[in-house]
Amino acid sequence: MARPLLTLALVLAGVAALLAPAVPAISRYGALPRRPEGPINLLLAGVTPKYLEHSAIWPYPAAPEDYSGITDTIVLAQLRPGGEVRLLSIPRDTWMNVPGWGYGKVNGANSHGGPEMLVGAVQALTGLRVDSYALLSLNALRDLTQAAGGINLTVPEAMNYDDAAGKLHIHLKAGPQHLNGEEAEGFLRFRHDSAGDIGRVTRQQQFLGALSAKLKSPLNFWRLPAVVGALDRNAKSDLTRQQVSGVLGAVLSGPKVTAVTLPGSYGGGGTWTPDRPAIRALIQQQFADPGDPRTLSVALVNVDAPDGTARRLKARLEAAGYQNVSIVNEDRRAAARTTLSGDPQAGRKLLADLGYGTPSREAGAAGMALTVRLGADAK
Repeated sequence: MARPLLTLALVLAGVAALLAPAVPAISRYGALPRRPEGPINLLLAGVTPKYLEHSAIWPYPAAPEDYSGITDTIVLAQLRPGGEVRLLSIPRDTWMNVPGWGYGKVNGANSHGGPEMLVGAVQALTGLRVDSYALLSLNALRDLTQAAGGINLTVPEAMNYDDAAGKLHIHLKAGPQHLNGEEAEGFLRFRHDSAGDIGRVTRQQQFLGALSAKLKSPLNFWRLPAVVGALDRNAKSDLTRQQVSGVLGAVLSGPKVTAVTLPGSYGGGGTWTPDRPAIRALIQQQFADPGDPRTLSVALVNVDAPDGTARRLKARLEAAGYQNVSIVNEDRRAAARTTLSGDPQAGRKLLADLGYGTPSREAGAAGMALTVRLGADAK
């Protein structure tokens, strides 16, 4: 009897040691994996460190992390119920009118107004609702890679750069290789190539793809508690217990990762000028929630309602959070009731918001996900 009990005790001790790195996060959130009902949009941003510039020590030591610096990396991650993860990389030098601040680079939003301003900037830039954010310290990349046991990827070109003040020393050869935490940090922070900021975005996507591939393997499931612990130690987040549960459920269902970059072009002073029409098209095609009519294209067609009805309804829907509402012209005709064409699930929610109308199998307006044809009952 003693031997089986000893074996069980050793197994339990091993499990406890394995889970130990994740205990702070588990105790904080107490969340079990649960398949989310719809997409979760999580904003991930890497914060650059600040240094004690009046210190007698050189190079200046890093100040205690308060997550108030500019953001070096900005990625909007959408986790879908089936396990698919879609990543939208936003170049740090994207030039925009940041709500509450004014014109500037998007990477300055956090330093001017905290994560709330950064969230507002990303929402204004993409038209997507951000459900929660996670600000990551500089040490997050290094610790995360180490917890995962390093990653395998191909370095596109030789990288050599030394910054004594920033304690950054990058010396990587070109070609396939296994990177440890310090090397992965250098790979991601390197900027001295012809592609500039967009080159960094490409490497960020390459890193995330390699990390995802590493953690998806059943042989590496035992590393997950250490990865969770590394993230928890190096992040500031407003994730709720329910959102953590949904994120875990989505990740454990896959994940299949796809990554794209915010459409735009190089502007003056090394900035990135966003292409607004291309962004709207990209969001509609790859990030819109098919079950949420607020994220879909909605056409309003006045076929038998009083003049001005479509315009007033458009204003009401936009005030309710609808992001892509257009008025489309068709020939007037007698129609006693308002009808809705398009996806049944999203259509039911839109009809509930309208408070009137019935589903229809009639073809919708060209290029629109949902079409509302306003009849005499329109309000």
